[in-house]
Amino acid sequence: MNYYIGVDGGGTKTAFALWDERGRLCARRTAEGSSYREKGTEAVARLMKDGFTAMLREHSISFFQLKGAVMALPCVGESEEGDRILREELEKTLTPVPILVVNDVVAGWAGSLKLRCGINIVSGTGSIAYGRNAARKQARCGGWDEFFSDEGSCYWLGRKMLQLFSWQCDGRLDPGPLREIVRQEFKLENDFQIIERVVPQISSHRDTTAALQRLLLKAAQEGDPSAVAAYEEAAELLAAMVLGVQKELGLERCPVSYSGGLFHAGQLILRPLTKLLEGRGCTLEKPALEPWQGAGLLCFETFAPDSLHQMMEKI
Repeated sequence: MNYYIGVDGGGTKTAFALWDERGRLCARRTAEGSSYREKGTEAVARLMKDGFTAMLREHSISFFQLKGAVMALPCVGESEEGDRILREELEKTLTPVPILVVNDVVAGWAGSLKLRCGINIVSGTGSIAYGRNAARKQARCGGWDEFFSDEGSCYWLGRKMLQLFSWQCDGRLDPGPLREIVRQEFKLENDFQIIERVVPQISSHRDTTAALQRLLLKAAQEGDPSAVAAYEEAAELLAAMVLGVQKELGLERCPVSYSGGLFHAGQLILRPLTKLLEGRGCTLEKPALEPWQGAGLLCFETFAPDSLHQMMEKI
């Protein structure tokens, strides 16, 4: 029996899944984040080896029975030299397994649209859009770096929340629920204490900054006009990424799906995004599958195409 592994990597969590050649799911496991920019290529390779080994040992499978593995990992595609070193490290560590390494956004697309032509938007800590057309040409938009990109992400909205709080405090905006929500969250005796409470501990960390988005969400759910407008602005920025991919791939009309923590905001982000995309000939669709399942689809498409249909029927 032959086996295949799909990996959906992320900055904070990595999901592993093992399938047999008939497309049956055999094992799953999760581990820590797998960003080689943060952890280094050797550490990511060890993480992959440990994840593979744990699942294979559970079913008494040898590495020689693995006929392919797709690893969808953060930061891939952003540095030619970094990608080269990562691939070499993975090939050395995972020999003799044939591997394919792609950016994690590709697994999001593959799962959400089940390998159909179209575009996927990821908006979690960061943001990026990715798509593929009928000729299998691929393109991405956004996701450059949080210093000057990641527009419409939870990180972007976390920073936006602090800006709106300061504007509500100094008179540039009328006070709304957001001001009191932030005051209570950080136990502020005066509004300027937000600087010492947030800047040293939070501002230099992407994940903790992104987590501030939950305060903005609470304010929007309580009807704060500036918070609601922030989600509408985020939708405009995400729609612009879709347009960038559309232009590159020549997709005039196509399905668009989504993944990432921002979409837990529900209709606050989905309603304006749907309206914007419909104006560009696109239809926003609920994701068909999770990104870890998308990594599995990519693995069968790459290493066992004759079994892909069989796997899709079981997934």
